[in-house]
Amino acid sequence: MAQRGRNPEVDWPARPDTSLALNRMGTFDWDLDSGRMHLDPTALEVLDLRPDEFTGTPAGLRSRIPPAEEARLDARVAQALKDGRSHYGAYVRSRHRDGSPAWTHIQGHILRDPSGRPYRIIGILRDAAHDPGEPGAAGEQAEGRRRMTGVVERTTAILAHARTVNDVTDVLKDPEALGHLGAVSVMLGVVDGGRIHLVAEGQLGSYVPEIEYTRIDAELPMSEAVRSMQPVYLAAREEFRRRYPQLWPYIEPLSVRSGVYLPLIAQGRVIGALGLLYTREGEFTAEERNLLMALGSGIAQSLQRAILFEQEHDLAEGLQRAMLPRRIPEVPGALIAVRYRSARMGRDIGGDWYDVIPLGEGRVGVMIGDVEGHDTDAAAVMGQLRIVLRAYIVEGHTPGTAMSRASAFLRELATERFATCTYVEVDLTTGMLRMVRAGHLDPIVRRGDGSCHRIQVAGGLPLGLPPREQEGSGSGYPVTSLELHPGDTLLLCTDGLIERPGADPDSGMRELMAAVHGGPVDVEELADVLCDLVGDSGGGDDMALLLLRRRGTPAPRGGGPLRHRLEPGDTEAPAMARHLIRAAAAAWGARDRADEIELAADELMTNALVHTDGGGHVSMRLTADGRIRIEVEDSSSALPRRREAGDWEVSGRGLMLVDRLSDQWGVEPRGGGKCVWCEFAVAG
Repeated sequence: MAQRGRNPEVDWPARPDTSLALNRMGTFDWDLDSGRMHLDPTALEVLDLRPDEFTGTPAGLRSRIPPAEEARLDARVAQALKDGRSHYGAYVRSRHRDGSPAWTHIQGHILRDPSGRPYRIIGILRDAAHDPGEPGAAGEQAEGRRRMTGVVERTTAILAHARTVNDVTDVLKDPEALGHLGAVSVMLGVVDGGRIHLVAEGQLGSYVPEIEYTRIDAELPMSEAVRSMQPVYLAAREEFRRRYPQLWPYIEPLSVRSGVYLPLIAQGRVIGALGLLYTREGEFTAEERNLLMALGSGIAQSLQRAILFEQEHDLAEGLQRAMLPRRIPEVPGALIAVRYRSARMGRDIGGDWYDVIPLGEGRVGVMIGDVEGHDTDAAAVMGQLRIVLRAYIVEGHTPGTAMSRASAFLRELATERFATCTYVEVDLTTGMLRMVRAGHLDPIVRRGDGSCHRIQVAGGLPLGLPPREQEGSGSGYPVTSLELHPGDTLLLCTDGLIERPGADPDSGMRELMAAVHGGPVDVEELADVLCDLVGDSGGGDDMALLLLRRRGTPAPRGGGPLRHRLEPGDTEAPAMARHLIRAAAAAWGARDRADEIELAADELMTNALVHTDGGGHVSMRLTADGRIRIEVEDSSSALPRRREAGDWEVSGRGLMLVDRLSDQWGVEPRGGGKCVWCEFAVAG
């Protein structure tokens, strides 16, 4: 009976494989939430328990397992749960009904819910008193051979799902993991250049003096197996002493009497070696050798897949990281933290990116985006798109124009891919944000008082898609303005941060908002906390994160910069702008120059409306040195020039007035347009 929120992999209780019962291996099913435990008839027989004697909980095993052994087994299980492992194994002393001693071998597979919480353990029990190779009746030896066959088959099946080298070693590093084969020590070495790197070793240890690395040309059995590509069988202690004197001092104090070292060969190349040590003595039969070779073949295939997987993933991740900024520039007036985490999916990497672009005069541009797809092509497109968008921004294009041109560039690549993106231009002097969004997640702002808000940014289509017909002559990417106060933090991220396996994105967004609200003040620490929301398993997608905090002490709201749109044919817009500019000048301590400021601004607005077709924007702000700055932006690249008008001419005096009234004025190219500005000193 599965509980809500869990992912039931099998029914309760688990149905045992018939082959387990034939091999006298019983199964158990332990529900960690309720404490219930189910033992199948073979498991009860192994423990010498009648069905009416078993209480259906772990406490029902105490009549057969002594307290000290119970404590040791509990510690082994607790450690496996704590370490996040999926398997554990243990030999425990038990006793039969008549009090005679016995050994029981237990192996468990731990099931976890999507959050990683363990909720159930399914495993097997077997009587370990008679291992293959120990003296006994012919029937017991035959049973041992059947058990060996079953272990090889099951181990190979488990290894078929291994995706990393750690997955392979998890199966082998426990010295009891292959105990069904009668081995008391299991060692796995991987060929690394001219050496063998030991990546898993059993409790009896010391297969080589160096422990971790051994030369392939060394006089040691594992090295010989790699060199010769043939298994090395050692049937007696005397063979260890005579053939490998370097190894003998480490074998002599152990109870080891025989061993086998198998080369792990994949596609005709040795990639490692497997060592098994036994307390039995005697030659290995032909059947045993065949089974061991089959085991080695299965491990070799799994190990090769795992090595190739990690190599491909490292290569792809390196490619992607090379296309991201190598460093984040220091930006006066801001604290910036970035994080990137790739999905653990081999070559299937994504196109997530971030960038920080200093723009001068206290301004900085920050962006984040995601190219559709999970492959190296997505990463390559990401690199090109990031560089192109950065170039458009540095050239001085407005945020909407830069985004529109980047979309056209992506269409011209003919990749049939699209990308989402958010770009924010931040004026750290005034705190003004100018944001454009192309199908991406809305930004989040955490205010200095800890409150969090999702900012509804007017969005356009994802980059690379054909523009809508009704967009007309506009860029298709409207600009949304917002003020970022000192102490406020802007957060941009890709959807990998909010995706959760088996859950809807809204729940991930709620979790993110809660973490941002309750997270630490330091931006680097906050970035780490938000990354931990995803974890290593995540949602199978890449994740990019960018945090920008405006430096300074949080202050009362108000007094922010002024920005107003000038539309062609809108007779009310200039009048409203003049009214706002005059009021702002008075509020900012320039009441005595309000007439001059209003007149200069009116001249610049008139020029933009009369001499250009697309209208523009007028903005007013305080600079770092205490001046009032008026800026009028338009879409015309033609630069204005001052001229001397005749006595009877009715035009041509606008820039002359601006020059006479203001303390300083100038023109700045802005990509496909320009910005004409003037500044006025403010007393005090």
